Amino acid sequence: MTRLARWLVALALLPICMGASRAALACLRGSAAAPEFWIAFGGGVGAWMVVFLALPKPVWVYVVGHELTHALWGILFGAKVKSLRATGKGGQVVLSHSNTLIALAPYFFPFYTALFTALALTVRWVWPSPWVDPVFHFGLGTTYAFHVTLTLWILRIRQSDITGEGYLLSAMIIWLGNVLMVLTAVPPLTGTGSPLPHLYQAFLETGRNVEFTGRAAMAVIHRLAAMRAGWR
Repeated sequence: MTRLARWLVALALLPICMGASRAALACLRGSAAAPEFWIAFGGGVGAWMVVFLALPKPVWVYVVGHELTHALWGILFGAKVKSLRATGKGGQVVLSHSNTLIALAPYFFPFYTALFTALALTVRWVWPSPWVDPVFHFGLGTTYAFHVTLTLWILRIRQSDITGEGYLLSAMIIWLGNVLMVLTAVPPLTGTGSPLPHLYQAFLETGRNVEFTGRAAMAVIHRLAAMRAGWR
């Protein structure tokens, strides 16, 4: 996309981000009815923060997940993986073709959290046990905190994924991707219902934002027209 197109798409995504964010806050408030989940999840977050602050950063592990996420999303969009390289200083994956979502996926898709979830659900299916869920939720907190902290850590360095797509568009898509993760994952994890009502609320909130923006824009246009008429 051209720079102008990126700006226009980013501005179009703004009311969607705002609507989805309000719905996500309501979703999180509703999930307070599941303290067992949040205690275990928070324990995992706390455990990872001790490791993150006290020990050397496992950058190579993060880079591997980062590049595998590019590859995974590339495959989902029909691309072929030609090569993949990951070191402690950075990595690169070469695909037959790419797009904005493939480029930005590592910043909103927690690869190791998804991998751990698949493993935990398999264990729970094969070997049902009351201790599986607490360990699962603790691991979710650990892996998700790993994703968030290392993503923020790596963003201190200039990222070609983001500069290539433009800072504003990247910010909108990364924020929206993370918010949608909350909307779709929190309800089933906390046992507070289906994500569909929350996604519908995000849709309604977005509609209200678009309506408000349209009214505000029309008011400004009318005001400018009146001022122009007065100058004549």
